Amino acid sequence: MQRVFSGVQPTGDIHIGNYLGAMKQFVKLQDDYSCLFCIVDLHALTVPQDPETLRKKSIELAGLYLAIGLDPKKVIIFVQSHVKEHSELAWLLQCMTYFGELNRMTQFKEKSKGKESVSVGLFTYPDLMAADILLYDTNFVPVGNDQKQHLELTRDIAMRFNNRFGDTFVIPEPMILKTGSRIMSLTEPDKKMSKSSENQYSKINLLDEPSLVKKKIMKAVTDSENVIRYDPENKPGLSNLLTLYSAFTDISIEDVEARFKGQGYGTLKKELVDVIVERLQEIQSNYRNLDSNFINEVLKDGAEKASEIAKATVNKVKDKMGLLPNA
Repeated sequence: MQRVFSGVQPTGDIHIGNYLGAMKQFVKLQDDYSCLFCIVDLHALTVPQDPETLRKKSIELAGLYLAIGLDPKKVIIFVQSHVKEHSELAWLLQCMTYFGELNRMTQFKEKSKGKESVSVGLFTYPDLMAADILLYDTNFVPVGNDQKQHLELTRDIAMRFNNRFGDTFVIPEPMILKTGSRIMSLTEPDKKMSKSSENQYSKINLLDEPSLVKKKIMKAVTDSENVIRYDPENKPGLSNLLTLYSAFTDISIEDVEARFKGQGYGTLKKELVDVIVERLQEIQSNYRNLDSNFINEVLKDGAEKASEIAKATVNKVKDKMGLLPNA
């Protein structure tokens, strides 16, 4: 089976944008691919984190992976920092990466803008992302448009290494959703829904109570036209709500438009609340029924399986780069 790798940072609250853009797809992939789904806690360290909160959010994310339907008998679920080869390969790849390549990364420019100081890790973390992917002979990486640039860098590094040292890395391909991959903020629909947003009404979190979900949807920004039409450029708020309805019901945007044709925004919002709450309650029920010992066992088993693959890759890379084996 071809292999898929993806990771989510254990920071902030996991919201429906994360779910629809990536995590929902993970569940569909587990039957057709050999999948590794990682809690990328090392990536979280590129900006300051509260240690206790980071630990808590890592376990919470592992629980949500399981609650949405990932089966640990089918996929490998693990914590990035539990597999030391991620850090080791990241350094080896840094030595194959050019300063100018990292300097062109859009996300670094955006995240460092206006800050007095930023960590070197924020600058070099695309190499850690490359290591995450290349460690496991990954064929496909589910990514949003904001991560395509990093995946292209990963491909460039892998091809450069292969050209210099011989066939070593599988060249990964992006796997991008056509619908639902870019969920926008409910309050600023020209911006992507973000975990880091301080406005709680901008996003719906997977663990939000039904009453809060309703309040957030009813407050969602639309426009004054009151005509149901998918038009992201001129009606970004309404188009975002139509995208959400489509993604949660697996009904095409066109059919959603037809369903609500001639009806007001209030009707769409009320029905959208129902479909979101129905799915979130299922996820929340699964989450509440998880035992912490079971979650820890899943992560321990996942790290062991991931380490076995990763160790073989790093040993091969070190040998090709001329490093002495550990006798």
